[in-house]
Amino acid sequence: MGLQKTLKALSDPIRREILNLLKGGRLSAGEISSHFDITDAAVSRHLSVLKEADLIRDTREGKFIYYDLNASVLEEILLWVSELKGENDHA
Repeated sequence: MGLQKTLKALSDPIRREILNLLKGGRLSAGEISSHFDITDAAVSRHLSVLKEADLIRDTREGKFIYYDLNASVLEEILLWVSELKGENDHA
């Protein structure tokens, strides 16, 4: 896991909101853009950062690209945080 890339991706509130949107299922770039008052290019950049951090996946269908959540990376982060907090200690 590229923890540095993941934490950087999660540090931005717009990217966190994109992840929240994708909790409900896959969305096209246009559907994601419609939720924000920023340019399509800015949304595209946020999606690229999330994809580089492996937090989302994309699938091309015809002329559309759909994005969905990669929950396995989020699960790894949660496991790491819980271990850091000592929640998995069996002592």
